[in-house]
Amino acid sequence: MAKRNSKREPVKEIEEAASEDEEDLDELELDGDDGDIEDESADDGEADEAEDVDAEGDEDEIEDAMLELMAAQAEEAQRRAAAGAAAPEKPQASTRTQGKSHAGAAAAAVEGAGAGAGAVGGEAGDDSSEEDAGPGSHGPDPGSDSSEDERPNRNTVGNVPLVWYKDEDHIGYDIEGARITKAQRKDRLQQLLDRNDSKKALRTIYDPYNDEEITLSREELAMVMRIRAGQFPHLEVNPHETEHTWFTDPRDAEVMPIVDRPEPKSRFVPSKWEEQKIVKLVRAIRKGWIKVAPKKTAEQEEEERGAQPPAYLLWADDGLTDEAAGKAGSGLTYIPAPKLQLPGHADSYNPPAEYLPTEEEVAAWQMADPEDRPKALPQAFTSLRSVPAYTDFIKERFERCLDLYLCPRVRRKRLDIKSPEQLVPQLPKPRDLQPFPTTLALAYEGHTGPVASIAPDPWTGQWLLSGGRDGTLRLWEVRTGRCWRTWVLEGPVNAVAWCPQAGLRLVSAAVGNCVVLLPSGTGPEEAEAEAAEALRIPAEAAGAGEEALARWEPFSCRPVSGGSAGSAGEEASSSGQGLCVRLKFPVRSLAWHGRGDYFASVAPTGNTQAVVVHQLSKRASQNPFRKNRGRVVRVAFHPAKPFFFVATQNHVRVYNLAKQALAKKLLGGGGVLSCLALHPGGDHVLVGSDDKRVAWYDLDLSTKPYKALRYHTAPPRAVAFHRSYPLFASAADDGTVQVFHGMVYADLLTNPLIVPVKILRGGHQVVASEGVADCAFHPTQPWIFTAGADSKILLYCN
Repeated sequence: MAKRNSKREPVKEIEEAASEDEEDLDELELDGDDGDIEDESADDGEADEAEDVDAEGDEDEIEDAMLELMAAQAEEAQRRAAAGAAAPEKPQASTRTQGKSHAGAAAAAVEGAGAGAGAVGGEAGDDSSEEDAGPGSHGPDPGSDSSEDERPNRNTVGNVPLVWYKDEDHIGYDIEGARITKAQRKDRLQQLLDRNDSKKALRTIYDPYNDEEITLSREELAMVMRIRAGQFPHLEVNPHETEHTWFTDPRDAEVMPIVDRPEPKSRFVPSKWEEQKIVKLVRAIRKGWIKVAPKKTAEQEEEERGAQPPAYLLWADDGLTDEAAGKAGSGLTYIPAPKLQLPGHADSYNPPAEYLPTEEEVAAWQMADPEDRPKALPQAFTSLRSVPAYTDFIKERFERCLDLYLCPRVRRKRLDIKSPEQLVPQLPKPRDLQPFPTTLALAYEGHTGPVASIAPDPWTGQWLLSGGRDGTLRLWEVRTGRCWRTWVLEGPVNAVAWCPQAGLRLVSAAVGNCVVLLPSGTGPEEAEAEAAEALRIPAEAAGAGEEALARWEPFSCRPVSGGSAGSAGEEASSSGQGLCVRLKFPVRSLAWHGRGDYFASVAPTGNTQAVVVHQLSKRASQNPFRKNRGRVVRVAFHPAKPFFFVATQNHVRVYNLAKQALAKKLLGGGGVLSCLALHPGGDHVLVGSDDKRVAWYDLDLSTKPYKALRYHTAPPRAVAFHRSYPLFASAADDGTVQVFHGMVYADLLTNPLIVPVKILRGGHQVVASEGVADCAFHPTQPWIFTAGADSKILLYCN
């Protein structure tokens, strides 16, 4: 025992600020690597043993204390293991998964639940020095800049539960990719024997992640004891450092330059310009041009200082008088903008009763001068919906949201043109957009003057109605080109149209100041009977309606079958009893509502009576507009919604008939509008103007034209949409008809596709600067009818 004590290594002293646990640890014999060496001097005698009795007693007490500590930890681990058996099994945490240091592994072993029986143990060869104890005893890396003494993991599987390897013969893979074979674990008896033989077993822990045993050093054990005592792990940490009030304490304030660039040379060399200025000032002082004030005495300075006010304007300009300070940079007096008064109780939509005006106050407000009286009086409404501006507010918000939704279509991107070929629009080829009319198929001849208007029947397309300036209204059979009926009217026919009601089969024509309604005779007998009943006027209803607007009168005109009006053709079998609506001004165009009960007539010279809406069932006429803003050219009904389109010379106004208010105003171009057509969906409008332009409007996108088409060399006279095919056309006085492919998509974010596909020319001759007067599509086929000033009607087919 004496030799053992003589070979014990000296213990390094710990700092004076260490805790009592560290001092106790310093007294423990934990680094005795030679503690397990066999006593070779057993025969030294009883005298040497007597000298070490006291040392052996202290050593036994330390060993007993360590054994009691380990036993208590083992019991605590067993209790925790028993409590965790009933709970779901959790993945075993690794002490070195996140690159912990030796001290971290020791803390996990001391405070963790799994440190019990497996936390102590060692091999038979643990009697060697710490350098040969294994990879766990290696010191910190001297080249590392980490704040912890990290040691690389032997296992490289990452944060993977080791339960996955419980049935395998290995626990993972090393950095070279080789398997880490599980080491043979010692049983409890062998661990107890090793613990009694070697004191290193008391500070040896098992790392299940790397499958190795780690022997803790004295520094690591001291760190663990400090952590258990609630102290800082490292002794060099001072928890009560002196606080430095940087940049706040005036004694420690640091003066730093705003700009840290080197000073220029000009600041150290005298400036000749400043020298010249100083010379001028000195000369002026010598000659008396500049009066230098005499130096003031101390008494005078004290008097002036006392006469100054104790406070002054902080933001005033230095060196300026009060008058100069009140002027802006332009020299004018600065007048601040008036501040608006905040809204009070009187501005509420439901103010208290004491804020509401009385009858006397209302009468006084009405009698006062409009310039002197308040703009509005407080009013009480039961709810916010009752406020007159509520409806417009919702409408404005909706339109704003719609503008934001459609803004990607309006946004114009900057073009990056790398070759001239990019300037050519990338449009599909016309042959990929068929069918569309291309070939002249039939010519309908019989009119003796220019044909002003044509209209195919909207149901089957079997019949074609035409009206000319020769005063005749003709009904043609489309497929044969035969003139089936002819009505000789009182004057030139300006416009013709079919009544959309299929059960009546009525035709209408604008002749002078009258709108004539006649039975076509193309339907069955039931349709003829219904048409006769619809055109009959009771005696008490004759002249009904506003007398100043229109008079409803019976009209008799028996049609002639076959030949021209002047020939001796046979009279048609049907009666010529019709109906005449006589107006005060010449009618130029007609427009029927989709249901067939209402129709509108346009008289451009009628001023306030330019647009008159008639109801066939009630034999009544009304004037929806008491005042027209501009000369009305065309009108049209929306195919599905209660909207009414009125085209003047410069604008197209859209009115909501249900609310009797203006819904939208489409802005025109530089020319006078001449024709109007609505898409079957109702959201797109075609407008032709005298500046040789056809404008396409998207009502959901903007009030300005989405696309302007300039393909005609003369003003367009008619535009038309096809009912079922994505086609539209325009006819002009240059004798040509432009056919376009116009595809409208249901997606609001996709722009319409507009492609010119065909120019129909050569069929009509220009007579007296007039070319094609009207055009209309077949209702079911991709055919188009054209009427010209050369008294011809042509049919173009695909």
